[in-house]
Amino acid sequence: MATLVIDHRTKAGAASGSSGNGAPQPVDDLHEPEPPLYAARRKIYPQSVHGTFRNIKWAVLIVTLGIYYFLPFVRWNRGPDAPDQAVLIDFPGRRFYFFFIEIWPQEVYFFTGLLIIAAMTLFLMNAVAGRVWCGYLCPQTVWTDLFLAIERLVEGDRRQQMLADAGPWTAQRIARKALKHFLWLMVAWWTGGAWVLYFADAPTLVKDLATGHAPLLAYGWIAMLTGTTYMLAGHMREQVCTYMCPWPRIQAALTDEYALNVAYRFDRGEPRASVKKSEQLRLEGLPAGDCIDCRQCVNVCPTGIDIRNGAQLECIQCGLCIDACDNIMEKIGRPKRLIGYDSEVNLQRRLAGEPPVQKIVRTRTVMYALIIAAVGGIMLYALLTRHAFDVSVIHDRNPVFVRMTDGAIRNGYTLRILNKRLEPRRFAVSVQGVPASTIEIIGLPLGAAHNVEVGPDQSREFRVLVNNYDFAPLASTPIIFHVVDLDSREWAQAKDHFRAPERSK
Repeated sequence: MATLVIDHRTKAGAASGSSGNGAPQPVDDLHEPEPPLYAARRKIYPQSVHGTFRNIKWAVLIVTLGIYYFLPFVRWNRGPDAPDQAVLIDFPGRRFYFFFIEIWPQEVYFFTGLLIIAAMTLFLMNAVAGRVWCGYLCPQTVWTDLFLAIERLVEGDRRQQMLADAGPWTAQRIARKALKHFLWLMVAWWTGGAWVLYFADAPTLVKDLATGHAPLLAYGWIAMLTGTTYMLAGHMREQVCTYMCPWPRIQAALTDEYALNVAYRFDRGEPRASVKKSEQLRLEGLPAGDCIDCRQCVNVCPTGIDIRNGAQLECIQCGLCIDACDNIMEKIGRPKRLIGYDSEVNLQRRLAGEPPVQKIVRTRTVMYALIIAAVGGIMLYALLTRHAFDVSVIHDRNPVFVRMTDGAIRNGYTLRILNKRLEPRRFAVSVQGVPASTIEIIGLPLGAAHNVEVGPDQSREFRVLVNNYDFAPLASTPIIFHVVDLDSREWAQAKDHFRAPERSK
């Protein structure tokens, strides 16, 4: 249905779509097309660069990926009947092994502590050097760097890739694309395969995977991680950092003006001009910046931004633009670090002609460090003082107590002993806190020593009867069950109460 629309924005009050005499004309569409919810991806061709920060990134990549891919094959002798894989998440055996450390399911608080330490470490890194985690240690950055290296190896650097993509599809271009994607898939497949090796004996699982005898779940995880690695590191790249990852938004709320970030020094770089023009301006005594507007900082950026525009959400603080700018400054004979790690405070101080200041130690960095130290200290204490067995006790609910024919008061308990070692152990059981009492463990001969045995990696319950011959006991007396390992003399305790009738007044 046609609709009349009058445009009241013009001074003459002319109608939208009107004819020359001002008569309103029917308009079929009232609304302009809505803009897209997100910007279409612009393919980025990061140029290779050499320098200090690039070398640091290569070193981090080699170390982190080397650990991830090969750590499952490292062996660690834990004795007979124990897995010899150094790092293993053993779900069937309900264990997590990390070299000499063994974590049991009831010790989940260790993982809570590790999460707290990881969060505080990330906050501390952000307070000191901004998104340094994103630029060097984030898995997305590390694998993307590896995929970019493969891409350059097969298709050439930035210029060769852009020329090839702008040209027609030739047999050579198709072959190079196919080889690149094949290598990407191999790396992604190895990534998924390495992940599942942390959940089973690595050499055995590799053999089972190769012969088709591995669990279906292992193949499923490998396929899923192969696909995600291939897509995230090969195709989505900077889109993950810009749109999918929440850390840039969180980081912006946690940083302050003293945090070091990759920044362009406006006091040195402006006004921009070519090399010849800058030299001419200096000879004339006019201001001339060191920036020659070569755009090398933009060409090497993995997210495609211009750091000279100031702090931006897309910047991952990788420092590659610093290397690119340093190389140019060296060629034209100007001082390095026109782009470098700097704080917002120092940028403003330099513009004002004041000397820079460094303030790494401040309230937030000290607070983060103290939290890390405190949680780490608590975890270390808990690890060093923990027992290799646990004891728990439950009092009978009904009857709470029984008066025997000889006048003694009897309480019944269920004592549970958990042996966390992979070997059988013998324990001696005794009670403390209730004088003039005897204990009886159901299943042991009367008068025998109160020694019990618990199998390897097992828990066992014992029915324990405590008889008290104090004819005027309190209605509730604290009682302690004391359990001692007969070989190592390690001990543990469990507390409860001994119940008796109320004393008559």
